[in-house]
Amino acid sequence: MSKQAFVALVTCFNEDETINYEATRAQVRRQVAAGNNIMCAGTNGDFTALTHDEKIRLTEEVVDEVAGRARVIVNAGMPATFETLQLARSFDRIGVDGIAVITPFFIACTQDGLIRHFSTVADAVDTPVYLYDIPARTQNHIEPETARKLATHGNIAGIKDSGGAQQTLEAYLRVAKDVPGFEVYSGPDHLVLWSLQNGAAGCISGLGNALPDVLAGILDAFNAGDIAEAERQQAIYAAFRTDLYALGFAPAMVKRSLYLQDPSVGASRQPALLPDPDQDDRIIDILRRYQRL
Repeated sequence: MSKQAFVALVTCFNEDETINYEATRAQVRRQVAAGNNIMCAGTNGDFTALTHDEKIRLTEEVVDEVAGRARVIVNAGMPATFETLQLARSFDRIGVDGIAVITPFFIACTQDGLIRHFSTVADAVDTPVYLYDIPARTQNHIEPETARKLATHGNIAGIKDSGGAQQTLEAYLRVAKDVPGFEVYSGPDHLVLWSLQNGAAGCISGLGNALPDVLAGILDAFNAGDIAEAERQQAIYAAFRTDLYALGFAPAMVKRSLYLQDPSVGASRQPALLPDPDQDDRIIDILRRYQRL
């Protein structure tokens, strides 16, 4: 089966911080044209700044725009199981391809608590559920043995690993090898090709907002068996990542680099970092070096 790339799509905002749904639809079209699938309401989509109702409408808009031409996964994760369930049931009715559930944030959870949380959500919907691990942001980590237990649930289809540690990704990949039907999607942009070569089903990348063609190029070349070309594209991707992420918080840098290519995406809702002219100059220099401006 071909490996697949998902882009953790940015949410576009107007100057008054309301969602610009048409600009978001334009970003969906851009990604689908490049050959990428969509994850909406994730970290790069400013999900923590969106209201409950906005997440539902955003998902409806994205699914409508995709119109079956690509797969759509949406993040339903919230601190409480109660609201996570509400969102997941709404997304289930909309008809997405997968529901990602980020680990609860602010609330400290035991591993047994995480098992209850994810199992409760997976029991409540028909859409396949994907665990979403990003401990640097949530302070709750899905241990590999916890992932192994959850992998046996009939409606938990896989995990998105955004921890950034190759050792943890390797452990999740061992779970996928042992449990048929359990998929691993890598989040770290510098490990896209490595993860594909080691059994991942694909990747979910925030950097793909800025370089959709390069991300798609890694996957296309790998699926075609052209490893030399996949390595070339991965080298570009990793170098751009290193240069851009050296300037600040990764999702903010991705959004700003995209804004400088296309101002219609808008800024992020406050209290996100405000634009800095000196930083913008450095991002512009990077974009020019990679022939994006």
